[in-house]
Amino acid sequence: MKNSSIRILPVLFGFFVMGFCDVVGISTSYVKADFELSETLAGFIPSMVFIWFLLFSIPAAVLMNRIGRKKMVQLSNLVTVIGMMLPFVRYNLGTCMTAFALLGIGNTLLQVSLNPLLSNVVRPETLTSSLTAGQVVKAVSSFCGPFIAAFAARTLGDWQYLFPIFAVITLLSALWLQATPIREITPDPRETAAASPFGLLRDKTVLALFLGIVFIVGLDVGMNTVAPKLLIERSGFSVDQAGIGSSFYFVCRTLGALAGSILLVRMGDIRYFRLHIFAALACMAVLFFVRNLWGILAFVGLIGFACSSIFSVLYSTALKRHPDKANEISGLMITGVFGGAVIPPLMGFLADSLHSQSGSLLAIAGCMVYLAVCSLRLKQRAD
Repeated sequence: MKNSSIRILPVLFGFFVMGFCDVVGISTSYVKADFELSETLAGFIPSMVFIWFLLFSIPAAVLMNRIGRKKMVQLSNLVTVIGMMLPFVRYNLGTCMTAFALLGIGNTLLQVSLNPLLSNVVRPETLTSSLTAGQVVKAVSSFCGPFIAAFAARTLGDWQYLFPIFAVITLLSALWLQATPIREITPDPRETAAASPFGLLRDKTVLALFLGIVFIVGLDVGMNTVAPKLLIERSGFSVDQAGIGSSFYFVCRTLGALAGSILLVRMGDIRYFRLHIFAALACMAVLFFVRNLWGILAFVGLIGFACSSIFSVLYSTALKRHPDKANEISGLMITGVFGGAVIPPLMGFLADSLHSQSGSLLAIAGCMVYLAVCSLRLKQRAD
Protein backbone atom coordinates (compact mmCIF):
# COMPACT_ATOMS: atom_id res chain seq x y z
CA MET A 1 0.00 0.00 0.00
CA LYS A 2 2.83 2.34 0.89
CA ASN A 3 4.63 1.52 -2.38
CA SER A 4 1.39 2.16 -4.29
CA SER A 5 0.96 5.58 -2.67
CA ILE A 6 4.54 6.49 -3.56
CA ARG A 7 3.70 5.93 -7.23
CA ILE A 8 0.25 7.52 -7.19
CA LEU A 9 1.05 10.82 -5.46
CA PRO A 10 3.49 12.29 -8.02
CA VAL A 11 1.08 11.36 -10.82
CA LEU A 12 -1.80 13.07 -9.03
CA PHE A 13 0.39 16.13 -8.44
CA GLY A 14 0.73 16.35 -12.22
CA PHE A 15 -2.97 17.27 -12.31
CA PHE A 16 -2.07 20.43 -10.38
CA VAL A 17 0.15 21.46 -13.29
CA MET A 18 -2.70 20.54 -15.64
CA GLY A 19 -4.84 23.21 -13.97
CA PHE A 20 -2.43 25.99 -14.97
CA CYS A 21 -4.18 26.43 -18.35
CA ASP A 22 -7.20 27.91 -16.56
CA VAL A 23 -5.10 30.89 -15.39
CA VAL A 24 -5.51 32.27 -18.91
CA GLY A 25 -8.82 33.75 -17.72
CA ILE A 26 -7.33 36.18 -15.19
CA SER A 27 -4.15 36.61 -17.25
CA THR A 28 -6.16 37.90 -20.20
CA SER A 29 -7.37 40.84 -18.10
CA TYR A 30 -3.82 41.71 -17.02
CA VAL A 31 -2.37 41.44 -20.54
CA LYS A 32 -5.26 43.43 -22.01
CA ALA A 33 -4.61 46.27 -19.55
CA ASP A 34 -0.81 46.16 -19.89
CA PHE A 35 -0.82 46.42 -23.68
CA GLU A 36 -4.13 48.32 -24.09
CA LEU A 37 -5.64 45.61 -26.30
CA SER A 38 -9.11 45.69 -27.78
CA GLU A 39 -11.65 43.10 -26.65
CA THR A 40 -11.37 41.38 -30.04
CA LEU A 41 -7.60 41.00 -29.85
CA ALA A 42 -7.71 39.99 -26.19
CA GLY A 43 -10.18 37.28 -27.13
CA PHE A 44 -7.45 35.48 -29.05
CA ILE A 45 -5.44 34.91 -25.85
CA PRO A 46 -7.56 31.95 -24.62
CA SER A 47 -7.51 30.58 -28.18
CA MET A 48 -3.72 30.42 -27.98
CA VAL A 49 -4.16 27.91 -25.15
CA PHE A 50 -7.03 25.71 -26.30
CA ILE A 51 -6.53 25.45 -30.07
CA TRP A 52 -3.72 22.94 -29.53
CA PHE A 53 -6.09 20.30 -28.16
CA LEU A 54 -7.52 20.01 -31.66
CA LEU A 55 -4.17 20.07 -33.46
CA PHE A 56 -1.82 18.08 -31.21
CA SER A 57 -3.82 15.49 -29.25
CA ILE A 58 -3.65 12.73 -31.87
CA PRO A 59 0.02 13.34 -32.85
CA ALA A 60 0.86 13.33 -29.14
CA ALA A 61 -0.83 9.95 -28.70
CA VAL A 62 1.14 8.51 -31.62
CA LEU A 63 4.42 9.88 -30.23
CA MET A 64 3.53 8.55 -26.77
CA ASN A 65 3.33 5.04 -28.23
CA ARG A 66 7.00 5.38 -29.18
CA ILE A 67 8.52 7.11 -26.17
CA GLY A 68 6.17 6.06 -23.35
CA ARG A 69 3.71 7.84 -21.07
CA LYS A 70 6.13 9.00 -18.40
CA LYS A 71 8.51 10.52 -20.94
CA MET A 72 5.61 12.29 -22.61
CA VAL A 73 4.57 13.79 -19.26
CA GLN A 74 8.15 14.97 -18.76
CA LEU A 75 8.19 16.48 -22.26
CA SER A 76 5.02 18.39 -21.38
CA ASN A 77 6.66 19.65 -18.19
CA LEU A 78 9.68 20.86 -20.17
CA VAL A 79 7.49 22.75 -22.66
CA THR A 80 5.52 24.31 -19.80
CA VAL A 81 8.65 25.44 -17.91
CA ILE A 82 10.08 27.08 -21.04
CA GLY A 83 6.78 28.79 -21.75
CA MET A 84 6.40 30.11 -18.22
CA MET A 85 9.90 31.61 -18.17
CA LEU A 86 9.59 33.56 -21.43
CA PRO A 87 7.47 36.53 -20.19
CA PHE A 88 9.59 36.83 -17.07
CA VAL A 89 12.82 37.05 -19.09
CA ARG A 90 11.35 39.57 -21.55
CA TYR A 91 7.83 40.91 -21.11
CA ASN A 92 6.05 42.00 -24.26
CA LEU A 93 2.95 40.97 -26.19
CA GLY A 94 4.91 38.54 -28.37
CA THR A 95 6.45 36.64 -25.45
CA CYS A 96 3.10 36.55 -23.66
CA MET A 97 1.31 35.05 -26.65
CA THR A 98 4.16 32.58 -27.14
CA ALA A 99 4.00 31.66 -23.45
CA PHE A 100 0.26 30.95 -23.66
CA ALA A 101 0.82 28.88 -26.83
CA LEU A 102 3.51 26.80 -25.10
CA LEU A 103 1.28 26.48 -22.03
CA GLY A 104 -1.47 25.13 -24.26
CA ILE A 105 0.86 22.73 -26.09
CA GLY A 106 2.32 21.51 -22.80
CA ASN A 107 -1.15 21.07 -21.35
CA THR A 108 -2.29 19.11 -24.38
CA LEU A 109 0.68 16.74 -24.08
CA LEU A 110 0.03 16.45 -20.35
CA GLN A 111 -3.66 15.63 -20.65
CA VAL A 112 -2.97 13.03 -23.33
CA SER A 113 -0.29 11.27 -21.25
CA LEU A 114 -1.10 11.82 -17.58
CA ASN A 115 -4.51 10.15 -17.62
CA PRO A 116 -3.26 6.83 -19.07
CA LEU A 117 -0.13 7.04 -16.87
CA LEU A 118 -2.47 7.04 -13.88
CA SER A 119 -3.89 3.73 -15.12
CA ASN A 120 -0.41 2.25 -14.62
CA VAL A 121 -0.39 2.98 -10.89
CA VAL A 122 -3.99 2.21 -9.84
CA ARG A 123 -6.18 -0.87 -10.00
CA PRO A 124 -8.65 -0.99 -12.94
CA GLU A 125 -11.67 -0.97 -10.61
CA THR A 126 -10.50 2.30 -9.01
CA LEU A 127 -9.52 4.07 -12.25
CA THR A 128 -12.66 6.24 -12.50
CA SER A 129 -12.47 7.41 -8.89
CA SER A 130 -8.73 8.04 -9.28
CA LEU A 131 -9.30 10.10 -12.44
CA THR A 132 -11.94 12.06 -10.55
CA ALA A 133 -9.48 12.62 -7.69
CA GLY A 134 -7.09 13.98 -10.31
CA GLN A 135 -9.81 16.35 -11.50
CA VAL A 136 -10.20 17.55 -7.90
CA VAL A 137 -6.48 18.38 -7.80
CA LYS A 138 -6.81 20.15 -11.15
CA ALA A 139 -9.82 22.11 -9.88
CA VAL A 140 -7.88 23.22 -6.79
CA SER A 141 -5.09 24.43 -9.08
CA SER A 142 -7.57 26.33 -11.25
CA PHE A 143 -9.08 27.90 -8.14
CA CYS A 144 -5.63 28.91 -6.83
CA GLY A 145 -4.48 30.52 -10.09
CA PRO A 146 -6.20 33.91 -9.62
CA PHE A 147 -5.06 34.04 -5.99
CA ILE A 148 -1.45 33.34 -7.01
CA ALA A 149 -1.70 36.16 -9.56
CA ALA A 150 -3.10 38.49 -6.88
CA PHE A 151 -0.34 37.46 -4.45
CA ALA A 152 2.31 38.14 -7.11
CA ALA A 153 0.83 41.57 -7.86
CA ARG A 154 0.33 42.72 -4.26
CA THR A 155 3.17 41.04 -2.37
CA LEU A 156 5.90 40.59 -5.00
CA GLY A 157 5.11 43.81 -6.84
CA ASP A 158 4.03 42.51 -10.26
CA TRP A 159 1.58 39.89 -11.51
CA GLN A 160 4.27 38.63 -13.93
CA TYR A 161 5.88 36.74 -11.03
CA LEU A 162 3.03 34.27 -11.59
CA PHE A 163 5.03 32.81 -14.48
CA PRO A 164 8.20 31.80 -12.57
CA ILE A 165 6.05 30.51 -9.70
CA PHE A 166 4.27 28.20 -12.16
CA ALA A 167 7.65 27.25 -13.68
CA VAL A 168 9.05 26.25 -10.28
CA ILE A 169 5.96 24.19 -9.40
CA THR A 170 6.15 22.42 -12.78
CA LEU A 171 9.86 21.71 -12.26
CA LEU A 172 9.18 20.23 -8.82
CA SER A 173 6.46 18.04 -10.32
CA ALA A 174 8.90 16.82 -13.01
CA LEU A 175 11.62 16.01 -10.46
CA TRP A 176 9.18 14.13 -8.21
CA LEU A 177 7.88 12.07 -11.11
CA GLN A 178 11.38 11.37 -12.40
CA ALA A 179 12.38 9.97 -9.00
CA THR A 180 9.35 7.63 -9.01
CA PRO A 181 9.70 4.24 -10.75
CA ILE A 182 6.63 3.40 -12.82
CA ARG A 183 6.27 0.25 -14.87
CA GLU A 184 4.60 0.79 -18.23
CA ILE A 185 3.28 -1.73 -20.72
CA THR A 186 5.27 -1.36 -23.94
CA PRO A 187 2.96 -1.45 -26.97
CA ASP A 188 3.63 -3.88 -29.82
CA PRO A 189 5.68 -1.98 -32.46
CA ARG A 190 3.51 -3.43 -35.22
CA GLU A 191 0.36 -2.18 -33.50
CA THR A 192 1.99 1.21 -32.89
CA ALA A 193 2.87 1.63 -36.53
CA ALA A 194 -0.63 0.75 -37.66
CA ALA A 195 -2.41 2.62 -34.86
CA SER A 196 -5.07 5.04 -36.01
CA PRO A 197 -6.89 6.81 -33.19
CA PHE A 198 -9.62 8.04 -35.53
CA GLY A 199 -10.13 4.47 -36.69
CA LEU A 200 -11.43 3.73 -33.18
CA LEU A 201 -14.47 5.88 -34.00
CA ARG A 202 -15.77 2.95 -36.03
CA ASP A 203 -16.66 1.51 -32.64
CA LYS A 204 -20.06 3.09 -31.99
CA THR A 205 -19.48 3.12 -28.24
CA VAL A 206 -16.17 4.97 -28.61
CA LEU A 207 -17.84 7.43 -31.00
CA ALA A 208 -20.62 8.06 -28.47
CA LEU A 209 -18.06 8.60 -25.70
CA PHE A 210 -15.95 10.94 -27.87
CA LEU A 211 -19.01 13.08 -28.64
CA GLY A 212 -19.82 12.93 -24.94
CA ILE A 213 -16.43 14.52 -24.18
CA VAL A 214 -17.11 17.25 -26.76
CA PHE A 215 -20.48 18.05 -25.18
CA ILE A 216 -19.47 17.80 -21.51
CA VAL A 217 -16.56 20.20 -22.09
CA GLY A 218 -18.85 22.49 -24.08
CA LEU A 219 -21.37 22.32 -21.24
CA ASP A 220 -18.72 23.14 -18.65
CA VAL A 221 -17.28 26.12 -20.55
CA GLY A 222 -20.80 27.25 -21.42
CA MET A 223 -22.03 27.23 -17.82
CA ASN A 224 -18.93 29.06 -16.62
CA THR A 225 -19.58 31.70 -19.30
CA VAL A 226 -23.33 32.09 -18.93
CA ALA A 227 -23.50 32.22 -15.12
CA PRO A 228 -22.42 35.89 -14.81
CA LYS A 229 -24.49 36.85 -17.85
CA LEU A 230 -27.62 35.51 -16.16
CA LEU A 231 -26.92 37.67 -13.11
CA ILE A 232 -26.45 40.74 -15.33
CA GLU A 233 -29.59 40.09 -17.36
CA ARG A 234 -31.94 38.87 -14.64
CA SER A 235 -30.64 40.41 -11.40
CA GLY A 236 -29.23 43.72 -12.64
CA PHE A 237 -25.66 43.01 -11.55
CA SER A 238 -22.69 44.98 -12.89
CA VAL A 239 -19.95 43.09 -14.73
CA ASP A 240 -17.66 43.23 -11.68
CA GLN A 241 -20.36 41.92 -9.36
CA ALA A 242 -21.48 39.20 -11.77
CA GLY A 243 -18.16 37.39 -11.44
CA ILE A 244 -19.62 35.68 -8.38
CA GLY A 245 -21.63 33.51 -10.77
CA SER A 246 -18.54 31.90 -12.28
CA SER A 247 -16.85 31.61 -8.88
CA PHE A 248 -19.86 29.89 -7.35
CA TYR A 249 -20.12 27.49 -10.29
CA PHE A 250 -16.45 26.61 -9.96
CA VAL A 251 -16.65 26.02 -6.19
CA CYS A 252 -19.65 23.71 -6.62
CA ARG A 253 -17.91 21.89 -9.45
CA THR A 254 -14.89 21.31 -7.22
CA LEU A 255 -17.08 19.99 -4.40
CA GLY A 256 -18.88 17.75 -6.88
CA ALA A 257 -15.59 16.30 -8.14
CA LEU A 258 -14.53 15.60 -4.57
CA ALA A 259 -17.85 13.88 -3.82
CA GLY A 260 -17.61 11.97 -7.12
CA SER A 261 -14.20 10.55 -6.24
CA ILE A 262 -15.84 8.98 -3.18
CA LEU A 263 -19.14 7.93 -4.77
CA LEU A 264 -17.52 6.28 -7.78
CA VAL A 265 -15.72 3.81 -5.50
CA ARG A 266 -19.10 2.48 -4.36
CA MET A 267 -21.34 3.21 -7.35
CA GLY A 268 -21.09 1.91 -10.92
CA ASP A 269 -19.78 4.40 -13.48
CA ILE A 270 -22.78 4.25 -15.81
CA ARG A 271 -25.31 4.46 -12.98
CA TYR A 272 -23.51 7.53 -11.62
CA PHE A 273 -23.49 9.09 -15.09
CA ARG A 274 -27.19 8.44 -15.63
CA LEU A 275 -28.38 9.78 -12.25
CA HIS A 276 -26.27 12.93 -12.37
CA ILE A 277 -26.94 13.98 -15.96
CA PHE A 278 -30.71 13.64 -15.48
CA ALA A 279 -30.43 15.66 -12.25
CA ALA A 280 -28.53 18.33 -14.19
CA LEU A 281 -31.17 18.31 -16.93
CA ALA A 282 -33.91 18.83 -14.33
CA CYS A 283 -31.98 21.77 -12.82
CA MET A 284 -31.55 23.30 -16.28
CA ALA A 285 -35.31 23.08 -16.91
CA VAL A 286 -35.89 25.14 -13.74
CA LEU A 287 -33.04 27.58 -14.50
CA PHE A 288 -34.84 28.71 -17.65
CA PHE A 289 -37.50 30.34 -15.45
CA VAL A 290 -35.60 31.45 -12.31
CA ARG A 291 -35.18 35.23 -11.99
CA ASN A 292 -33.89 35.92 -8.48
CA LEU A 293 -30.24 35.93 -7.38
CA TRP A 294 -30.27 32.99 -4.98
CA GLY A 295 -32.30 30.84 -7.32
CA ILE A 296 -29.87 31.44 -10.18
CA LEU A 297 -26.84 30.70 -7.98
CA ALA A 298 -28.48 27.59 -6.51
CA PHE A 299 -29.31 25.96 -9.84
CA VAL A 300 -26.06 27.03 -11.52
CA GLY A 301 -24.24 25.44 -8.56
CA LEU A 302 -26.32 22.27 -8.69
CA ILE A 303 -25.56 21.84 -12.39
CA GLY A 304 -21.84 22.29 -11.71
CA PHE A 305 -22.01 19.75 -8.86
CA ALA A 306 -23.94 17.20 -10.93
CA CYS A 307 -21.75 17.43 -14.04
CA SER A 308 -18.36 17.62 -12.31
CA SER A 309 -17.33 13.97 -12.68
CA ILE A 310 -18.98 13.07 -15.98
CA PHE A 311 -15.79 13.78 -17.94
CA SER A 312 -13.95 11.21 -15.82
CA VAL A 313 -16.70 8.62 -16.35
CA LEU A 314 -16.66 9.08 -20.13
CA TYR A 315 -12.87 9.00 -20.31
CA SER A 316 -12.43 5.93 -18.09
CA THR A 317 -15.24 4.06 -19.87
CA ALA A 318 -13.44 4.61 -23.17
CA LEU A 319 -10.14 3.39 -21.67
CA LYS A 320 -11.82 0.27 -20.34
CA ARG A 321 -13.39 -0.35 -23.75
CA HIS A 322 -9.97 -0.76 -25.37
CA PRO A 323 -7.36 -1.12 -22.61
CA ASP A 324 -4.82 -2.35 -25.17
CA LYS A 325 -5.12 0.96 -27.04
CA ALA A 326 -5.06 3.30 -24.05
CA ASN A 327 -2.68 5.77 -25.69
CA GLU A 328 -4.81 6.13 -28.83
CA ILE A 329 -7.98 6.39 -26.75
CA SER A 330 -6.39 9.12 -24.64
CA GLY A 331 -5.39 11.18 -27.67
CA LEU A 332 -8.83 10.77 -29.21
CA MET A 333 -10.73 11.69 -26.06
CA ILE A 334 -8.55 14.72 -25.25
CA THR A 335 -9.17 16.02 -28.79
CA GLY A 336 -12.78 16.36 -27.62
CA VAL A 337 -11.70 19.11 -25.22
CA PHE A 338 -11.95 21.34 -28.28
CA GLY A 339 -15.70 21.24 -27.65
CA GLY A 340 -15.08 24.16 -25.31
CA ALA A 341 -14.40 26.30 -28.38
CA VAL A 342 -17.44 25.08 -30.32
CA ILE A 343 -20.42 25.47 -27.96
CA PRO A 344 -19.89 29.12 -26.80
CA PRO A 345 -20.24 30.57 -30.35
CA LEU A 346 -23.50 28.63 -30.73
CA MET A 347 -24.63 30.06 -27.39
CA GLY A 348 -23.87 33.58 -28.60
CA PHE A 349 -25.78 33.04 -31.84
CA LEU A 350 -28.87 31.71 -30.04
CA ALA A 351 -28.69 34.47 -27.38
CA ASP A 352 -28.62 37.13 -30.10
CA SER A 353 -31.45 35.42 -32.00
CA LEU A 354 -33.71 35.25 -28.93
CA HIS A 355 -32.43 38.50 -27.41
CA SER A 356 -32.01 36.62 -24.15
CA GLN A 357 -29.54 34.38 -22.34
CA SER A 358 -32.24 31.74 -22.55
CA GLY A 359 -30.72 31.09 -25.98
CA SER A 360 -27.40 30.24 -24.31
CA LEU A 361 -29.17 27.93 -21.89
CA LEU A 362 -30.88 26.25 -24.83
CA ALA A 363 -27.49 25.38 -26.37
CA ILE A 364 -26.26 23.96 -23.05
CA ALA A 365 -29.50 22.01 -22.62
CA GLY A 366 -28.86 20.47 -26.04
CA CYS A 367 -25.52 19.19 -24.74
CA MET A 368 -27.29 17.71 -21.72
CA VAL A 369 -29.89 15.95 -23.88
CA TYR A 370 -27.15 14.22 -25.86
CA LEU A 371 -25.37 13.18 -22.67
CA ALA A 372 -28.62 11.85 -21.19
CA VAL A 373 -29.27 9.72 -24.30
CA CYS A 374 -25.65 8.57 -24.21
CA SER A 375 -26.00 7.47 -20.58
CA LEU A 376 -29.06 5.37 -21.44
CA ARG A 377 -27.32 3.66 -24.35
CA LEU A 378 -24.27 2.89 -22.28
CA LYS A 379 -26.54 1.51 -19.56
CA GLN A 380 -28.22 -0.82 -22.03
CA ARG A 381 -24.86 -2.08 -23.31
CA ALA A 382 -23.62 -2.54 -19.76
CA ASP A 383 -26.68 -4.64 -18.95
